[in-house]
Amino acid sequence: MTATGHDDLLQGEGDLLTIFEQSFRPAKRAVGIESERVALFDDGAPLHYHSAPGRPGVDAIFAALVARHGWTPTPPETDGGPILGLERDRANITLEPGSQFELSGAPHDSLHGLYAELGAHRDEMNGLDLAPKLHLLGLGFQPYAKQDDLDWVPKSRYPIMRAYLPTRGARALDMMRRTATVQANFDFADERDAMRKLRAALGLSAAVSGLFANSPLKEGARQPVKSERALVWLGMDPDRSGLLPFAWKQGAALGDYARWALDAPMFLVKRDGVAAQATTHTFRRFLAEGFDGHRATQGDWETHLKTMFPEVRLARTLEVRGADSAPLPYAAALAALWTAVLYDDEALTAVEESFVPFGHDAWQALRPRIAAEGLLTPIGKTTVGALLRALLPVAVAALGRRALTGADGRDERRYLDPLLPLVADDRSVTDALLDGWTPARPDALASLMTRCAF
Repeated sequence: MTATGHDDLLQGEGDLLTIFEQSFRPAKRAVGIESERVALFDDGAPLHYHSAPGRPGVDAIFAALVARHGWTPTPPETDGGPILGLERDRANITLEPGSQFELSGAPHDSLHGLYAELGAHRDEMNGLDLAPKLHLLGLGFQPYAKQDDLDWVPKSRYPIMRAYLPTRGARALDMMRRTATVQANFDFADERDAMRKLRAALGLSAAVSGLFANSPLKEGARQPVKSERALVWLGMDPDRSGLLPFAWKQGAALGDYARWALDAPMFLVKRDGVAAQATTHTFRRFLAEGFDGHRATQGDWETHLKTMFPEVRLARTLEVRGADSAPLPYAAALAALWTAVLYDDEALTAVEESFVPFGHDAWQALRPRIAAEGLLTPIGKTTVGALLRALLPVAVAALGRRALTGADGRDERRYLDPLLPLVADDRSVTDALLDGWTPARPDALASLMTRCAF
């Protein structure tokens, strides 16, 4: 296979598989985590990008992290432009459009390193001397702010998405500015392994969303659902989201994934730091005709793949994307569950035999109900909770077989511990965190910040 670069022109559809083929890692089984958090001040006001009198913004937080903890600003989009992210030791701190804070962690050989990285990041953020105090919450949806209460992170693609996505889904702006997720990233060995993992992960995804449901609040009111974030994603652009019906078919290949992405409209073409709106073009049209005098490159294709938002996404890694944000122990538990399933043949087979056979249509139809009812949702002659109760011991055993111990001599099975009592009682993460909590209690805000602190 010939190596290709970011600026290499694409000659045809055959070149579209290069990004996947260059990512084959037959002997590598790393895990990475991307943890978004909702950021609120003591009074419940949301974090903005720009600082204001008496109110630090992302710009001030970034400056403090650079000065105190050795983070380095990522290159701005244009000379002298705003700093939109930080990097250190293969990890990044990035921003979602409404200033949701995200740690995009480094790849780790074990869950112990992943957990330590999350803990160190939490300690750094909590140790910042900010007034008023900033709280990073593990919640899947902004609990208090309305759209008008939020600002926009000054990233070039966000105005394009802001204009285009609402024409394709009623909840697009909520997705951009009021949701937060935790996702995990995994290696694949070859095409067969990538597609097998993709299919199994899609089969399990809706159930995992129910288990990690953790966003029952909207604009200060408790909603009749466990995951407002999951409902938001049902009102998103159908061209670039969902459970990928083509991938459930036996024999589905990387070419099928590439063709699905080819036929989705683009957001932009970016040259020399300048982004030009390109929503009139699918990538297929861009590949065939060009756009505004530019021809499609490998870098354009990789950028386009990152603007696809299915529940499980392929690019240079396999990304599982269907969970609400949650405090650190649950975020690590999500990574642990997926590590067990995707890196152990017995566990992967268990998912293929128990979750996948219900098929795309059944799981897709149940997504609204799972958002509301979580593990109590019936499917076929069983329930989501019953399926997970059968899977969890298999996942525990899978992590035991990895036999990777931490400094204290304990292995990775420990990271599944927070899930055991939840699955046993058909509860979701929000049931553990917000049991007995109501917006009407006098200490509602302070209690929410304590219960859901990352």
